[in-house]
Parts: sequence; structure tokens; C-alpha cells
Amino acid sequence: MTRLAPFGKAVLVRRAAVPLLALTVALVLADSAIVTLALPEILRHLGGSVAQVAWVLIAFNLALALIVVPAAWACAGRDCAPLCAAGIAVFAAASAACALAGSMEVLIAARSVQAIGGAFALVGCLELLVAATDERRGVACWIAAGVIGTAAGPVAGGLLTEAFSWHSIFVVQVPIAVLAVPAALTIRRAPVHHPDGHRPAVMPNIALVLLSAALTAALFLLVLLLVDGWGHTPVSAALTVSVVPVAAFVARPLARLVRAGPRSETAAGCVLIAGGLVGLAVPPSANLVWAIAPQALVGLGLGLTVDSLTFDALRDRFPRALHGGWTIGARHAGVVLGLVILTPVFTADLRDAQVPAQEAITSLVLDAPLPAHDKIALAQGLSEQLVAERGRVPDLHPAFDALQLAPKERRASEQLERDLDTQLERAASRAFRNSFLIGAGLALLALAALVPLRRPVTTGRPS
Repeated sequence: MTRLAPFGKAVLVRRAAVPLLALTVALVLADSAIVTLALPEILRHLGGSVAQVAWVLIAFNLALALIVVPAAWACAGRDCAPLCAAGIAVFAAASAACALAGSMEVLIAARSVQAIGGAFALVGCLELLVAATDERRGVACWIAAGVIGTAAGPVAGGLLTEAFSWHSIFVVQVPIAVLAVPAALTIRRAPVHHPDGHRPAVMPNIALVLLSAALTAALFLLVLLLVDGWGHTPVSAALTVSVVPVAAFVARPLARLVRAGPRSETAAGCVLIAGGLVGLAVPPSANLVWAIAPQALVGLGLGLTVDSLTFDALRDRFPRALHGGWTIGARHAGVVLGLVILTPVFTADLRDAQVPAQEAITSLVLDAPLPAHDKIALAQGLSEQLVAERGRVPDLHPAFDALQLAPKERRASEQLERDLDTQLERAASRAFRNSFLIGAGLALLALAALVPLRRPVTTGRPS
């Protein structure tokens, strides 16, 4: 039997470690939005309001934004493998705690711990991927894994929620993270000191903040509109939002064909994201087909902007982990900014839509060809549903289900229910409109941050 030399074994171990570390990067960044399609089910199981459940997202992104730069300082200038492995282990343990959470408070606390472990994992993986490959390939792998994870997070979460439950989102992360712990320890990086440390790249990071805030509308609010507003199942919503990662994946090859240059691509990406969000703000109906083209624009914009801005923020700057930490901090600070700005807007718009929705429902009920006593009972039941679901788009079916109707009146009742659902879908679309338009404005505002960038990137960019 032929034995591998020690060098050959090391090469094989490193080849297995690189994809595991890249998968870890994708996993941690997917967690910023992976619970999005599970939020309605989390609301039903753990209780609370839309504003409260938003903290399941805010807690993770806020903790990651605050911890990642100190974590990068800790990793800079030393062998970061132990800290990276410890961070991945904490992330795995916190993921298990999320899966077992029995209350909203416990889930939010576990998400915060997840982010702390994820911060050390992300900056450590950047250094280890470079050590295992080389500067260009390691940085490119780290950036690409992050973009794919960010875009694919809602899709993966939605499919797991529909197939199993929201708990499964966190269960599947545990074995992946456990395998990545020894993978991180197999790559040892000699400490590298850079006494001439560079200042953070301000403008690319500001643009990342604004674009991430804008993308929150597409990755968070759209899911709530599809599931809670338009009444689609998590799996159909997941398949619909899968347009975003697919479009982000094909953006780079398309950009290489056009050869417009990094700055032009980034500017075009900002415009595409803004255009996609405007398209989501004015859908003709609640049919899922009207969400596909706008999401394709958002996905293309995501693929053209985030990796270009991240590479520009990292290019020729050391310590590498520190500047990688600044980009992660900027992106997740942007997510928090987007949630803080947009959540109050759409919840207030939902509340404001309640009175005209009640008036429209009353009018439709009065005009329905049903006996007077059934109209009175139905009106009372619908009113109770509207009051019980304050701040959310109500499910009117229980009010209809409680009616005792003759067979000849059942058809009229079913038609009335369809008409009322259509009315609520329109009200929901209008309630989310301002938030999508604000997101589009944030994407265009990111263009202003790109103007001071005077030095074009012409060489050394990862493919």
C-alpha cells in the first residue's frame, strides 16, 4: 500500500479545509437574513409583534456590527486559527441554543451570541483562506462566499421552514460549524506584523452601509409582504426570492463580458437595486410573477456592488483581518440601519391602512347577497379579526369559517372572502410602498459615496 508523505497529507487536509471555511463564511453571513421567511412562523409559535420579531434580525446584525472590528484587532498580527476555531465553536453552540429557544427573549439572546462567535469566525477565515491559498484567491473566495451566503440566506431559511420548522434553520448549522472547527486548526498562519497599518477605506464602507440598508427592503420586507401580506406559503416565497441569489451569481460573468470597469459596475449596481425596489413598490397585483423582474434587478445589483466595494476596501490595506472586519461591520450596520428606518415606517403604514380597510370591508359585506343576520355576524367576526391582528395583515378566514350558511349561500360567501382578500392584498401592497421607495433612495444615496473615489481599480481584482 502506498503511503502519502506528510506533505501530501497536509495538502489534502488543506483542500478539505478551504471549502469548509468558505462554507462557514457563507453560513455566518446567511444568518443575517436566514430567519426572514421563518419570521411569520416564529411569530405564531413564540408570540409578539412584527416590531418585536424584527429583533431576531436586529440582534444578530447589531452584535456582529459591534464585535467584528474588535475581533479583527484580536486576530491581527498573530496566529488567528485558535480564535477562529473558538468563534466557530461558539457559533455552533449558539445555533443549537436558537433551535431550542422557547421564547422570543431566549431566541434573541442566542442570536446575539451567534453573532459574537460569527464575528471571530469571519475575520479568522479571511486570514486562514489567504494562508491556505494565496492573497488573490483567498480574498476572492472570502468575498464570493459572503455574497452568496447573504443572497441565499432567505431562500434556505424558507425551504427549511416549509419542509420541517423554523427550528431546523439552526439545527442544520450545527454539524457544518462543528466540522469547520478542526478545519480552522489545520491551517496555521505565522504572525505577520504591519507597523504601517492603513486607515480604513471610508467611502467604500459608507457605500456598503447604504446599500446594505437598501437591500434590507428586498431581503426582509419583501418576504413579509409575500407571506403576511399576500398570503403565500414560505416555500413559494422562498422559490420566488431565489431569483436574487441566482441573479447575483450571474452578475460577475455578465460584468466580465461588458468590461465596463469596477466603478461603472458599482454605480450601475446601485441603480439596478434602486430600480428593483421601485418595481417592488408598485406591483399591479399580488401575483408572484410581478416580484420576479424587480428581484432580478436587485440580485444583479447585489452581485455588481458588494464584492467590488469589499475588494476596494481591502485592496493593499493591512492588517487584512482588520479591514475585512470594517467591511463586515459596515454591511451589518447597514442592515441594522435599514431595519431601524424601515420597520417603523411599514408598521405605521399598516396601522394607517386599517381604517380604510375596515371601511372597504364593511362596504363589500353590505353589498354581498347574504341574509342580514349573516352579514351582522360576519361583520362582527371580521371586526374582531382586524382588532386582534393590529399591526399585521389579518387572516379573515376564521370569521367566514364560523358562519353557519346554507349550501346556496356558500358560493356567495366564498366570493366575498376572495374579494376581501384582494382588498387586503392591495392594502398591504400600499402599506409596504413607502418602505420600498425609501430603500430605493438609500441605494441611490450610495452613489454619492462613490463620487470621491478617485483611484480606479485596474489590476489585481479577483475573478
